[in-house]
Amino acid sequence: MTVRNRNPWVSQPAHDDISYSAAPTTPAAQAPTGPDAPQLGVPAPALGDQLPLIPQGDADLWWLGVHGGAGESSLSGVFPGSEPAGHGWPQTPGDEPARVVLVARSNMRGLTAAQAAATQWASGLVPGVNVLGLVIVADSPGRLPRPLRDFAHLVSGGVPRTWTVPWIESWRLGEPLALSHAPREVRRLVDELRVLMHPSAEGTPN
Repeated sequence: MTVRNRNPWVSQPAHDDISYSAAPTTPAAQAPTGPDAPQLGVPAPALGDQLPLIPQGDADLWWLGVHGGAGESSLSGVFPGSEPAGHGWPQTPGDEPARVVLVARSNMRGLTAAQAAATQWASGLVPGVNVLGLVIVADSPGRLPRPLRDFAHLVSGGVPRTWTVPWIESWRLGEPLALSHAPREVRRLVDELRVLMHPSAEGTPN
């Protein structure tokens, strides 16, 4: 199925159907399909739904888990130079904004938390942060039920880009993290982020 509705966050076409099929092999970053900066008129989420601002050191990239168990630590383990931000917006020294990727599980709790985080950022409450996109990590093997797929489309409209990562049994079992042994979707994610951060970067072998 392909969703044809327009993005309610911005006046642009919404994402195509989100699934966990094999990713393309060409290491090129996708163009933004949602807002790439805070938007005027976006109401702030309820205070209890907002993530805190947390002082951090320096890192090339921060993975922000929008809820517990999102998978940000595993993703940081396959991307040298990146760090898990925990569950708060990194506030880093210097004048350059922190590059941040939101991370959420594909269940309703995770997607709802991602929506709140995207709204908090879009409303202008998060200074010093450059949100590159959202990673939706599968919470179980197999295809998402339709209600979750539809909600994932809605949430993904509030961030510049969305990537999906399938269920990875070896990560669940605590096996050593290595990009070379990660699924193609993870290597594609790393490739795209490297291109976004450093346009001359080369991709990983697919």
